Amino acid sequence: MNITSAKFVKGLVGPDEILTDGIAQIAFVGRSNVGKSSLINSLTGQKALAKTSSFPGHTQEVNVFKITASGGKNVYFVDLPGYGFAKASKSVQEGLQQLIYWYLLGSNYAQKVVVLIVDANVGVTETDYQMLHSLKQKNKNVIVVANKMDKLKKSEVQKKLKEIQGAVGEFKVILYSSEKKIGLSELSREIFK
Repeated sequence: MNITSAKFVKGLVGPDEILTDGIAQIAFVGRSNVGKSSLINSLTGQKALAKTSSFPGHTQEVNVFKITASGGKNVYFVDLPGYGFAKASKSVQEGLQQLIYWYLLGSNYAQKVVVLIVDANVGVTETDYQMLHSLKQKNKNVIVVANKMDKLKKSEVQKKLKEIQGAVGEFKVILYSSEKKIGLSELSREIFK
């Protein structure tokens, strides 16, 4: 499925009628600095659609992008703030956490897919486990993306994949590299099927 256009619609900090307009929502969530924005940019083929930053915690709203794929199919990519950002103040951390949990778990908004992004090198952290557990309790359709896999040595790839798959159980794991475009077509297929 080819993406023909992608544009930023708005940043949300609470309920909005855009989330009830019937267009399917694909949510992207993960720890701070896991490469969410780079992944969204690589998927859409646009270098600066989602703002990337060398400073973790850059995304502080629920950012909604309207994506049009070949055949005129529209979806929203919903870029959530990163969780577990230690350098932010406690009140900022709690506010971002509440925003993530409100959208994914507390609201009645239905996501077609939740893409949980983990760092292939780091593996599944305690905060990733907590997020996955919460999503599972709410019966969310989750795909786990092991991002930054280009940072792994070739000899480590299968071992890390096995570790991550073991940690997340029945959820599908896709190895991904925004830089090298590895996993891009597989993730697109999963999102748009």
